[in-house]
Amino acid sequence: MIFDSSKYPLLALAEEPEQLRQLPQHKLPSFSNELRDYLLNSVSQSSGHFASGLGTVELTVALHYVYNTPEDRLIWDVGHQAYPHKILTGRRDQIHTIRQKEGLHPFPYREESQYDTFSVGHSSTSISAALGMSIAAKKEGKGRKTVAVIGDGAITAGMAFEAMNHAGDIKSDMLIILNDNEMSISENVGALTNHFAKILSGSFYTNIREGSKKLLSGVPPVKELASKVEEHLKGMVIPGTFFEELGLNYIGPIDGHDVNMLVDTLRNMRNLKGPQILHIKTQKGKGYEPAEADPIGYHAVPKFDPSIHSLPKSKPAAATFSKVFGQWLCDMAEQDPRLMAITPAMREGSGMVQFSKQYPQQYFDVAIAEQHAVTLAAGFACEGLKPVVAIYSSFLQRAYDQLIHDVALQNLPVLFAIDRAGIVGADGETHQGAYDLSFMRCIPNMIIMAPSDTNECRKMLYTGFQCDQPVAVRYPRGSAGTAEIQMQMQALEIGKAKRIRDGNKVAILNFGTLLENTQLAADEHDATLIDMRFIKPLDTQLLTELSQSHNHFITIEDNAICGGAGSAVSEFFSSIGVVTKVNHLGIPDEFIKHGTQDEIHDEMGLSAQGILHTINALVK
Repeated sequence: MIFDSSKYPLLALAEEPEQLRQLPQHKLPSFSNELRDYLLNSVSQSSGHFASGLGTVELTVALHYVYNTPEDRLIWDVGHQAYPHKILTGRRDQIHTIRQKEGLHPFPYREESQYDTFSVGHSSTSISAALGMSIAAKKEGKGRKTVAVIGDGAITAGMAFEAMNHAGDIKSDMLIILNDNEMSISENVGALTNHFAKILSGSFYTNIREGSKKLLSGVPPVKELASKVEEHLKGMVIPGTFFEELGLNYIGPIDGHDVNMLVDTLRNMRNLKGPQILHIKTQKGKGYEPAEADPIGYHAVPKFDPSIHSLPKSKPAAATFSKVFGQWLCDMAEQDPRLMAITPAMREGSGMVQFSKQYPQQYFDVAIAEQHAVTLAAGFACEGLKPVVAIYSSFLQRAYDQLIHDVALQNLPVLFAIDRAGIVGADGETHQGAYDLSFMRCIPNMIIMAPSDTNECRKMLYTGFQCDQPVAVRYPRGSAGTAEIQMQMQALEIGKAKRIRDGNKVAILNFGTLLENTQLAADEHDATLIDMRFIKPLDTQLLTELSQSHNHFITIEDNAICGGAGSAVSEFFSSIGVVTKVNHLGIPDEFIKHGTQDEIHDEMGLSAQGILHTINALVK
């Protein structure tokens, strides 16, 4: 995509923030309109995260206009909303490559730009990182400023509150911008609150407040009364009392789409002492009517035609694992009213929309709070309920202590339906589910299963639900196989593998959805092919039998080789004194960058041809 400067004359003048800061302020509304239009036209041709960025156009412009970035540190939480930031920081002409292999990173990424001060992808990290940077700035003593931008969804996580509590305690100079795109407090946005926020952030109000505190410092009763009056007056107009109690000076809410109001307020706040929080109200999908009407549907988009006002319909395909899980969840709840389904803000992604409508009393969206989700499930299990935690593989990492301490240590029957396991694709390093088999396998009391197709997934979910201990069923993003879904509930024998074909000398042990890719190599070499199904416990009886008739084992998994399923096989052979050749295929010991699932599998030698090529080299 070639940038057309005639279509975007103001945007053409500001390829970097330093150039943006040369523009007169009255040009910023027009500049913002051009940036929004360019974002719309770019992402519609390339695909990517969309609605979030539309909502932060004016904020991005105002931040880079007021703050001396990159010297001043700007930290974006999660990063879905950072596309305008990338466009304004020297990456305008590459934005069409975002999320594509060898293209721009899907999120802020330190290795990509000096303006990306913190690599992100998971939520609720910005305030902690910004606090560390603000303390470092004070130590440096050069007046460098620090700003964290966090959404109303991300601020629900405990980590954000831990950071705010600490910031309010040590009084470090920093600004937190709460980007609120929920409609529930829209009535707070208007001329009166904008005017009030400007007054609160201005030097007159600040000087009066600080001067009064100094004047009354020797008169405790009067000082306490003045403080209560100030808190009461602010609490009548703005919902900031909670933040004030944490030690943060609260300003807002203001209109996050009024770029001049943002610039004026940020200028006033730039030199305030101590931790500040500016609450802005934005609209996700702002400026593009279909995205405004359906911000969830337009959160991440394929290529589309903006003039049609609807996203292209996907082609009919095999059922995804997420849909299979969602259907199983509804079917299981119909049979057992003890089922309690929990998700940390991943209702759509985890396939739980229908369940949330059919069984609202058994559905719990805990927001972006993975730790709470796991321990909530433990509490359910203690009282005889049957909790199912639907969670992405890379998000379960954030609740590892709870998985060990609150579930496994107490041997509680919690079923973990782990979506987005293995290679996820375009979201890159932060979202690849490469480690779950490794980090779960070492936990006592855990049963771990990996289905080879959607029917196996349904069986494993039912099997896990019937168990009286912690169980994990991990499955990838997307579909696997075109077989008709078998609706009957069927339990598997715990720890029992499945023979796919019998062969000679070489045994290929498959863990998960790479079975179809492995079949070609097994046929080529007349190898025994086993769908292992269980990572823990292993089918040790079968492995022992195979070790007596085969002299070469090859394990295949969509997980890190280090500590993964293949490692479990080698550990077992070592424990019983079997000396045999074992090769492990899987994800190498490195962070895997973005690209499609097929591209990355091919690069790592896990496609059908890649596995065949690797086994050809191993089997002489």
